[in-house]
Amino acid sequence: MEISIHGDREFDDIPSLKSKALKINLNENIYGTFAEIGAGQETARHFFRAGGASGTIAKAMSAYDKDFSDAIYGIEDDRRYVTESRLRKMLIHEMALMEERITRDKNPNKIFFTYANTVATIDFAKQFKGHGWVGIKYQVEAGGGYNEIILHVRFKETDARLQQETLGVLGTNLIYGAFYKYNEPKKLLRYLYDHLDKDQLEIDTINFSGPVFKNVDNRLMSLQLVKNGMTDAVMFGPDGNNVLPARVFYKKNILALRGSFRPVTKVNMAMYEKSYEMFVKENKVDPDKTVVVFEITLSNLRAEGKIDEQDFIDRADLLCALGQSVMISNFQEYYKVVEYFSNYTKARMGLAMGVSNLVDIFDEKYYRHISGGILEAFGKLFFKDLKVYLYPMLDPKTGELINSENLKVYPRMKELYKFFKYNGKVIDIADYDESIMNIFSRRALEMIEKGEPGWEEMLPEGTADLIKDYRLFGYTRRPLKPLTLKRRAVAKKK
Repeated sequence: MEISIHGDREFDDIPSLKSKALKINLNENIYGTFAEIGAGQETARHFFRAGGASGTIAKAMSAYDKDFSDAIYGIEDDRRYVTESRLRKMLIHEMALMEERITRDKNPNKIFFTYANTVATIDFAKQFKGHGWVGIKYQVEAGGGYNEIILHVRFKETDARLQQETLGVLGTNLIYGAFYKYNEPKKLLRYLYDHLDKDQLEIDTINFSGPVFKNVDNRLMSLQLVKNGMTDAVMFGPDGNNVLPARVFYKKNILALRGSFRPVTKVNMAMYEKSYEMFVKENKVDPDKTVVVFEITLSNLRAEGKIDEQDFIDRADLLCALGQSVMISNFQEYYKVVEYFSNYTKARMGLAMGVSNLVDIFDEKYYRHISGGILEAFGKLFFKDLKVYLYPMLDPKTGELINSENLKVYPRMKELYKFFKYNGKVIDIADYDESIMNIFSRRALEMIEKGEPGWEEMLPEGTADLIKDYRLFGYTRRPLKPLTLKRRAVAKKK
């Protein structure tokens, strides 16, 4: 019996890496393969060293030579190797071999798994820090369906050996979590950082699939990544699936719209459409190489001091239904958004916003935490090939139209504002609809919640029907869980 001393406090006892590997090794039914490309067999090493690996590891391999790798897993269309497509092929191929070579008649109780990673560690010049795809395909009962956890990581350490060790720890955490924490996916995410620090590794994309994760919304899992500080931004496409931001933004022109979108209104969509028309007319902007993203900051998701996940899903459903990509970020300041985009592209960037947002940008209080103050922030914001597309507003008191020519910034910022205005960094959206300029998201939401008529006219065509049909934003008090995009598609087929 364990001794307890008065004053002891309970805490999460994190198993050591050896304990995690040994627990799996000592289970006579868990059996699988390791396929690791690009950073050594770091994960398999933990299981070999823990002892009892012969009862767990059917095979461990690394296909480092590109020709060998292509011969085993096939050739990628883009001829790249550190991709999600390559990882999925590895998981499928290795699991097929498990099923073929470890027959069920001889091993009726075996629970199969395949762990794989394809990774590029830091280069010799230390300019590219490295990244990789990591995943596991596995069962939780003999003969059961297969589940998958696939994630993308970015290394922050500047030494290849340290990155390899970090990868080994992450892999061990993933395998252990997949088997013993799958019933709590949110906690499983946090357990991936056992014995790791967030300064070592960033996880910017994760997707769960399979029978045990049938009720998991991967968009909420993305939200957890940002909420837990595992990454600064996540992104998902119109189909509701998580996507890798680097893949979407790489060498693309980017037009971003930040807002609460609670709910999305006619003004939001008009701002998007008109700014896009202007953006693609800019020099060197190819519409086929242009990405539009609707960004919601984490602070916009907080309600009463905490993040309202249902509210997040409601907003996401509407934006995705309108065919838009959504990014959730930890960036309160606009210059941080631009810095983030600059990691992936040197092409043109645009920010579409309203007058009040631009006025806030010129408020010094938002930059007191950085040594260079507002000048440092603006150097980062406007240093790149960026323009602000400004949607005008009507002064609620006077009815005057306010645009870049007559907006009022803080007195000390007037000359700085004039400088950016004169140099063409701030451009008015001239083609606007004055009849919708008195529409505000907060008013529409208030009307929806109170059951007041007329809010339907404030939203884009078809949006009101979605809110009513799927009971978003508290449209009805009946206890019915709103449909996500995937469930909505099934409902439509029925």
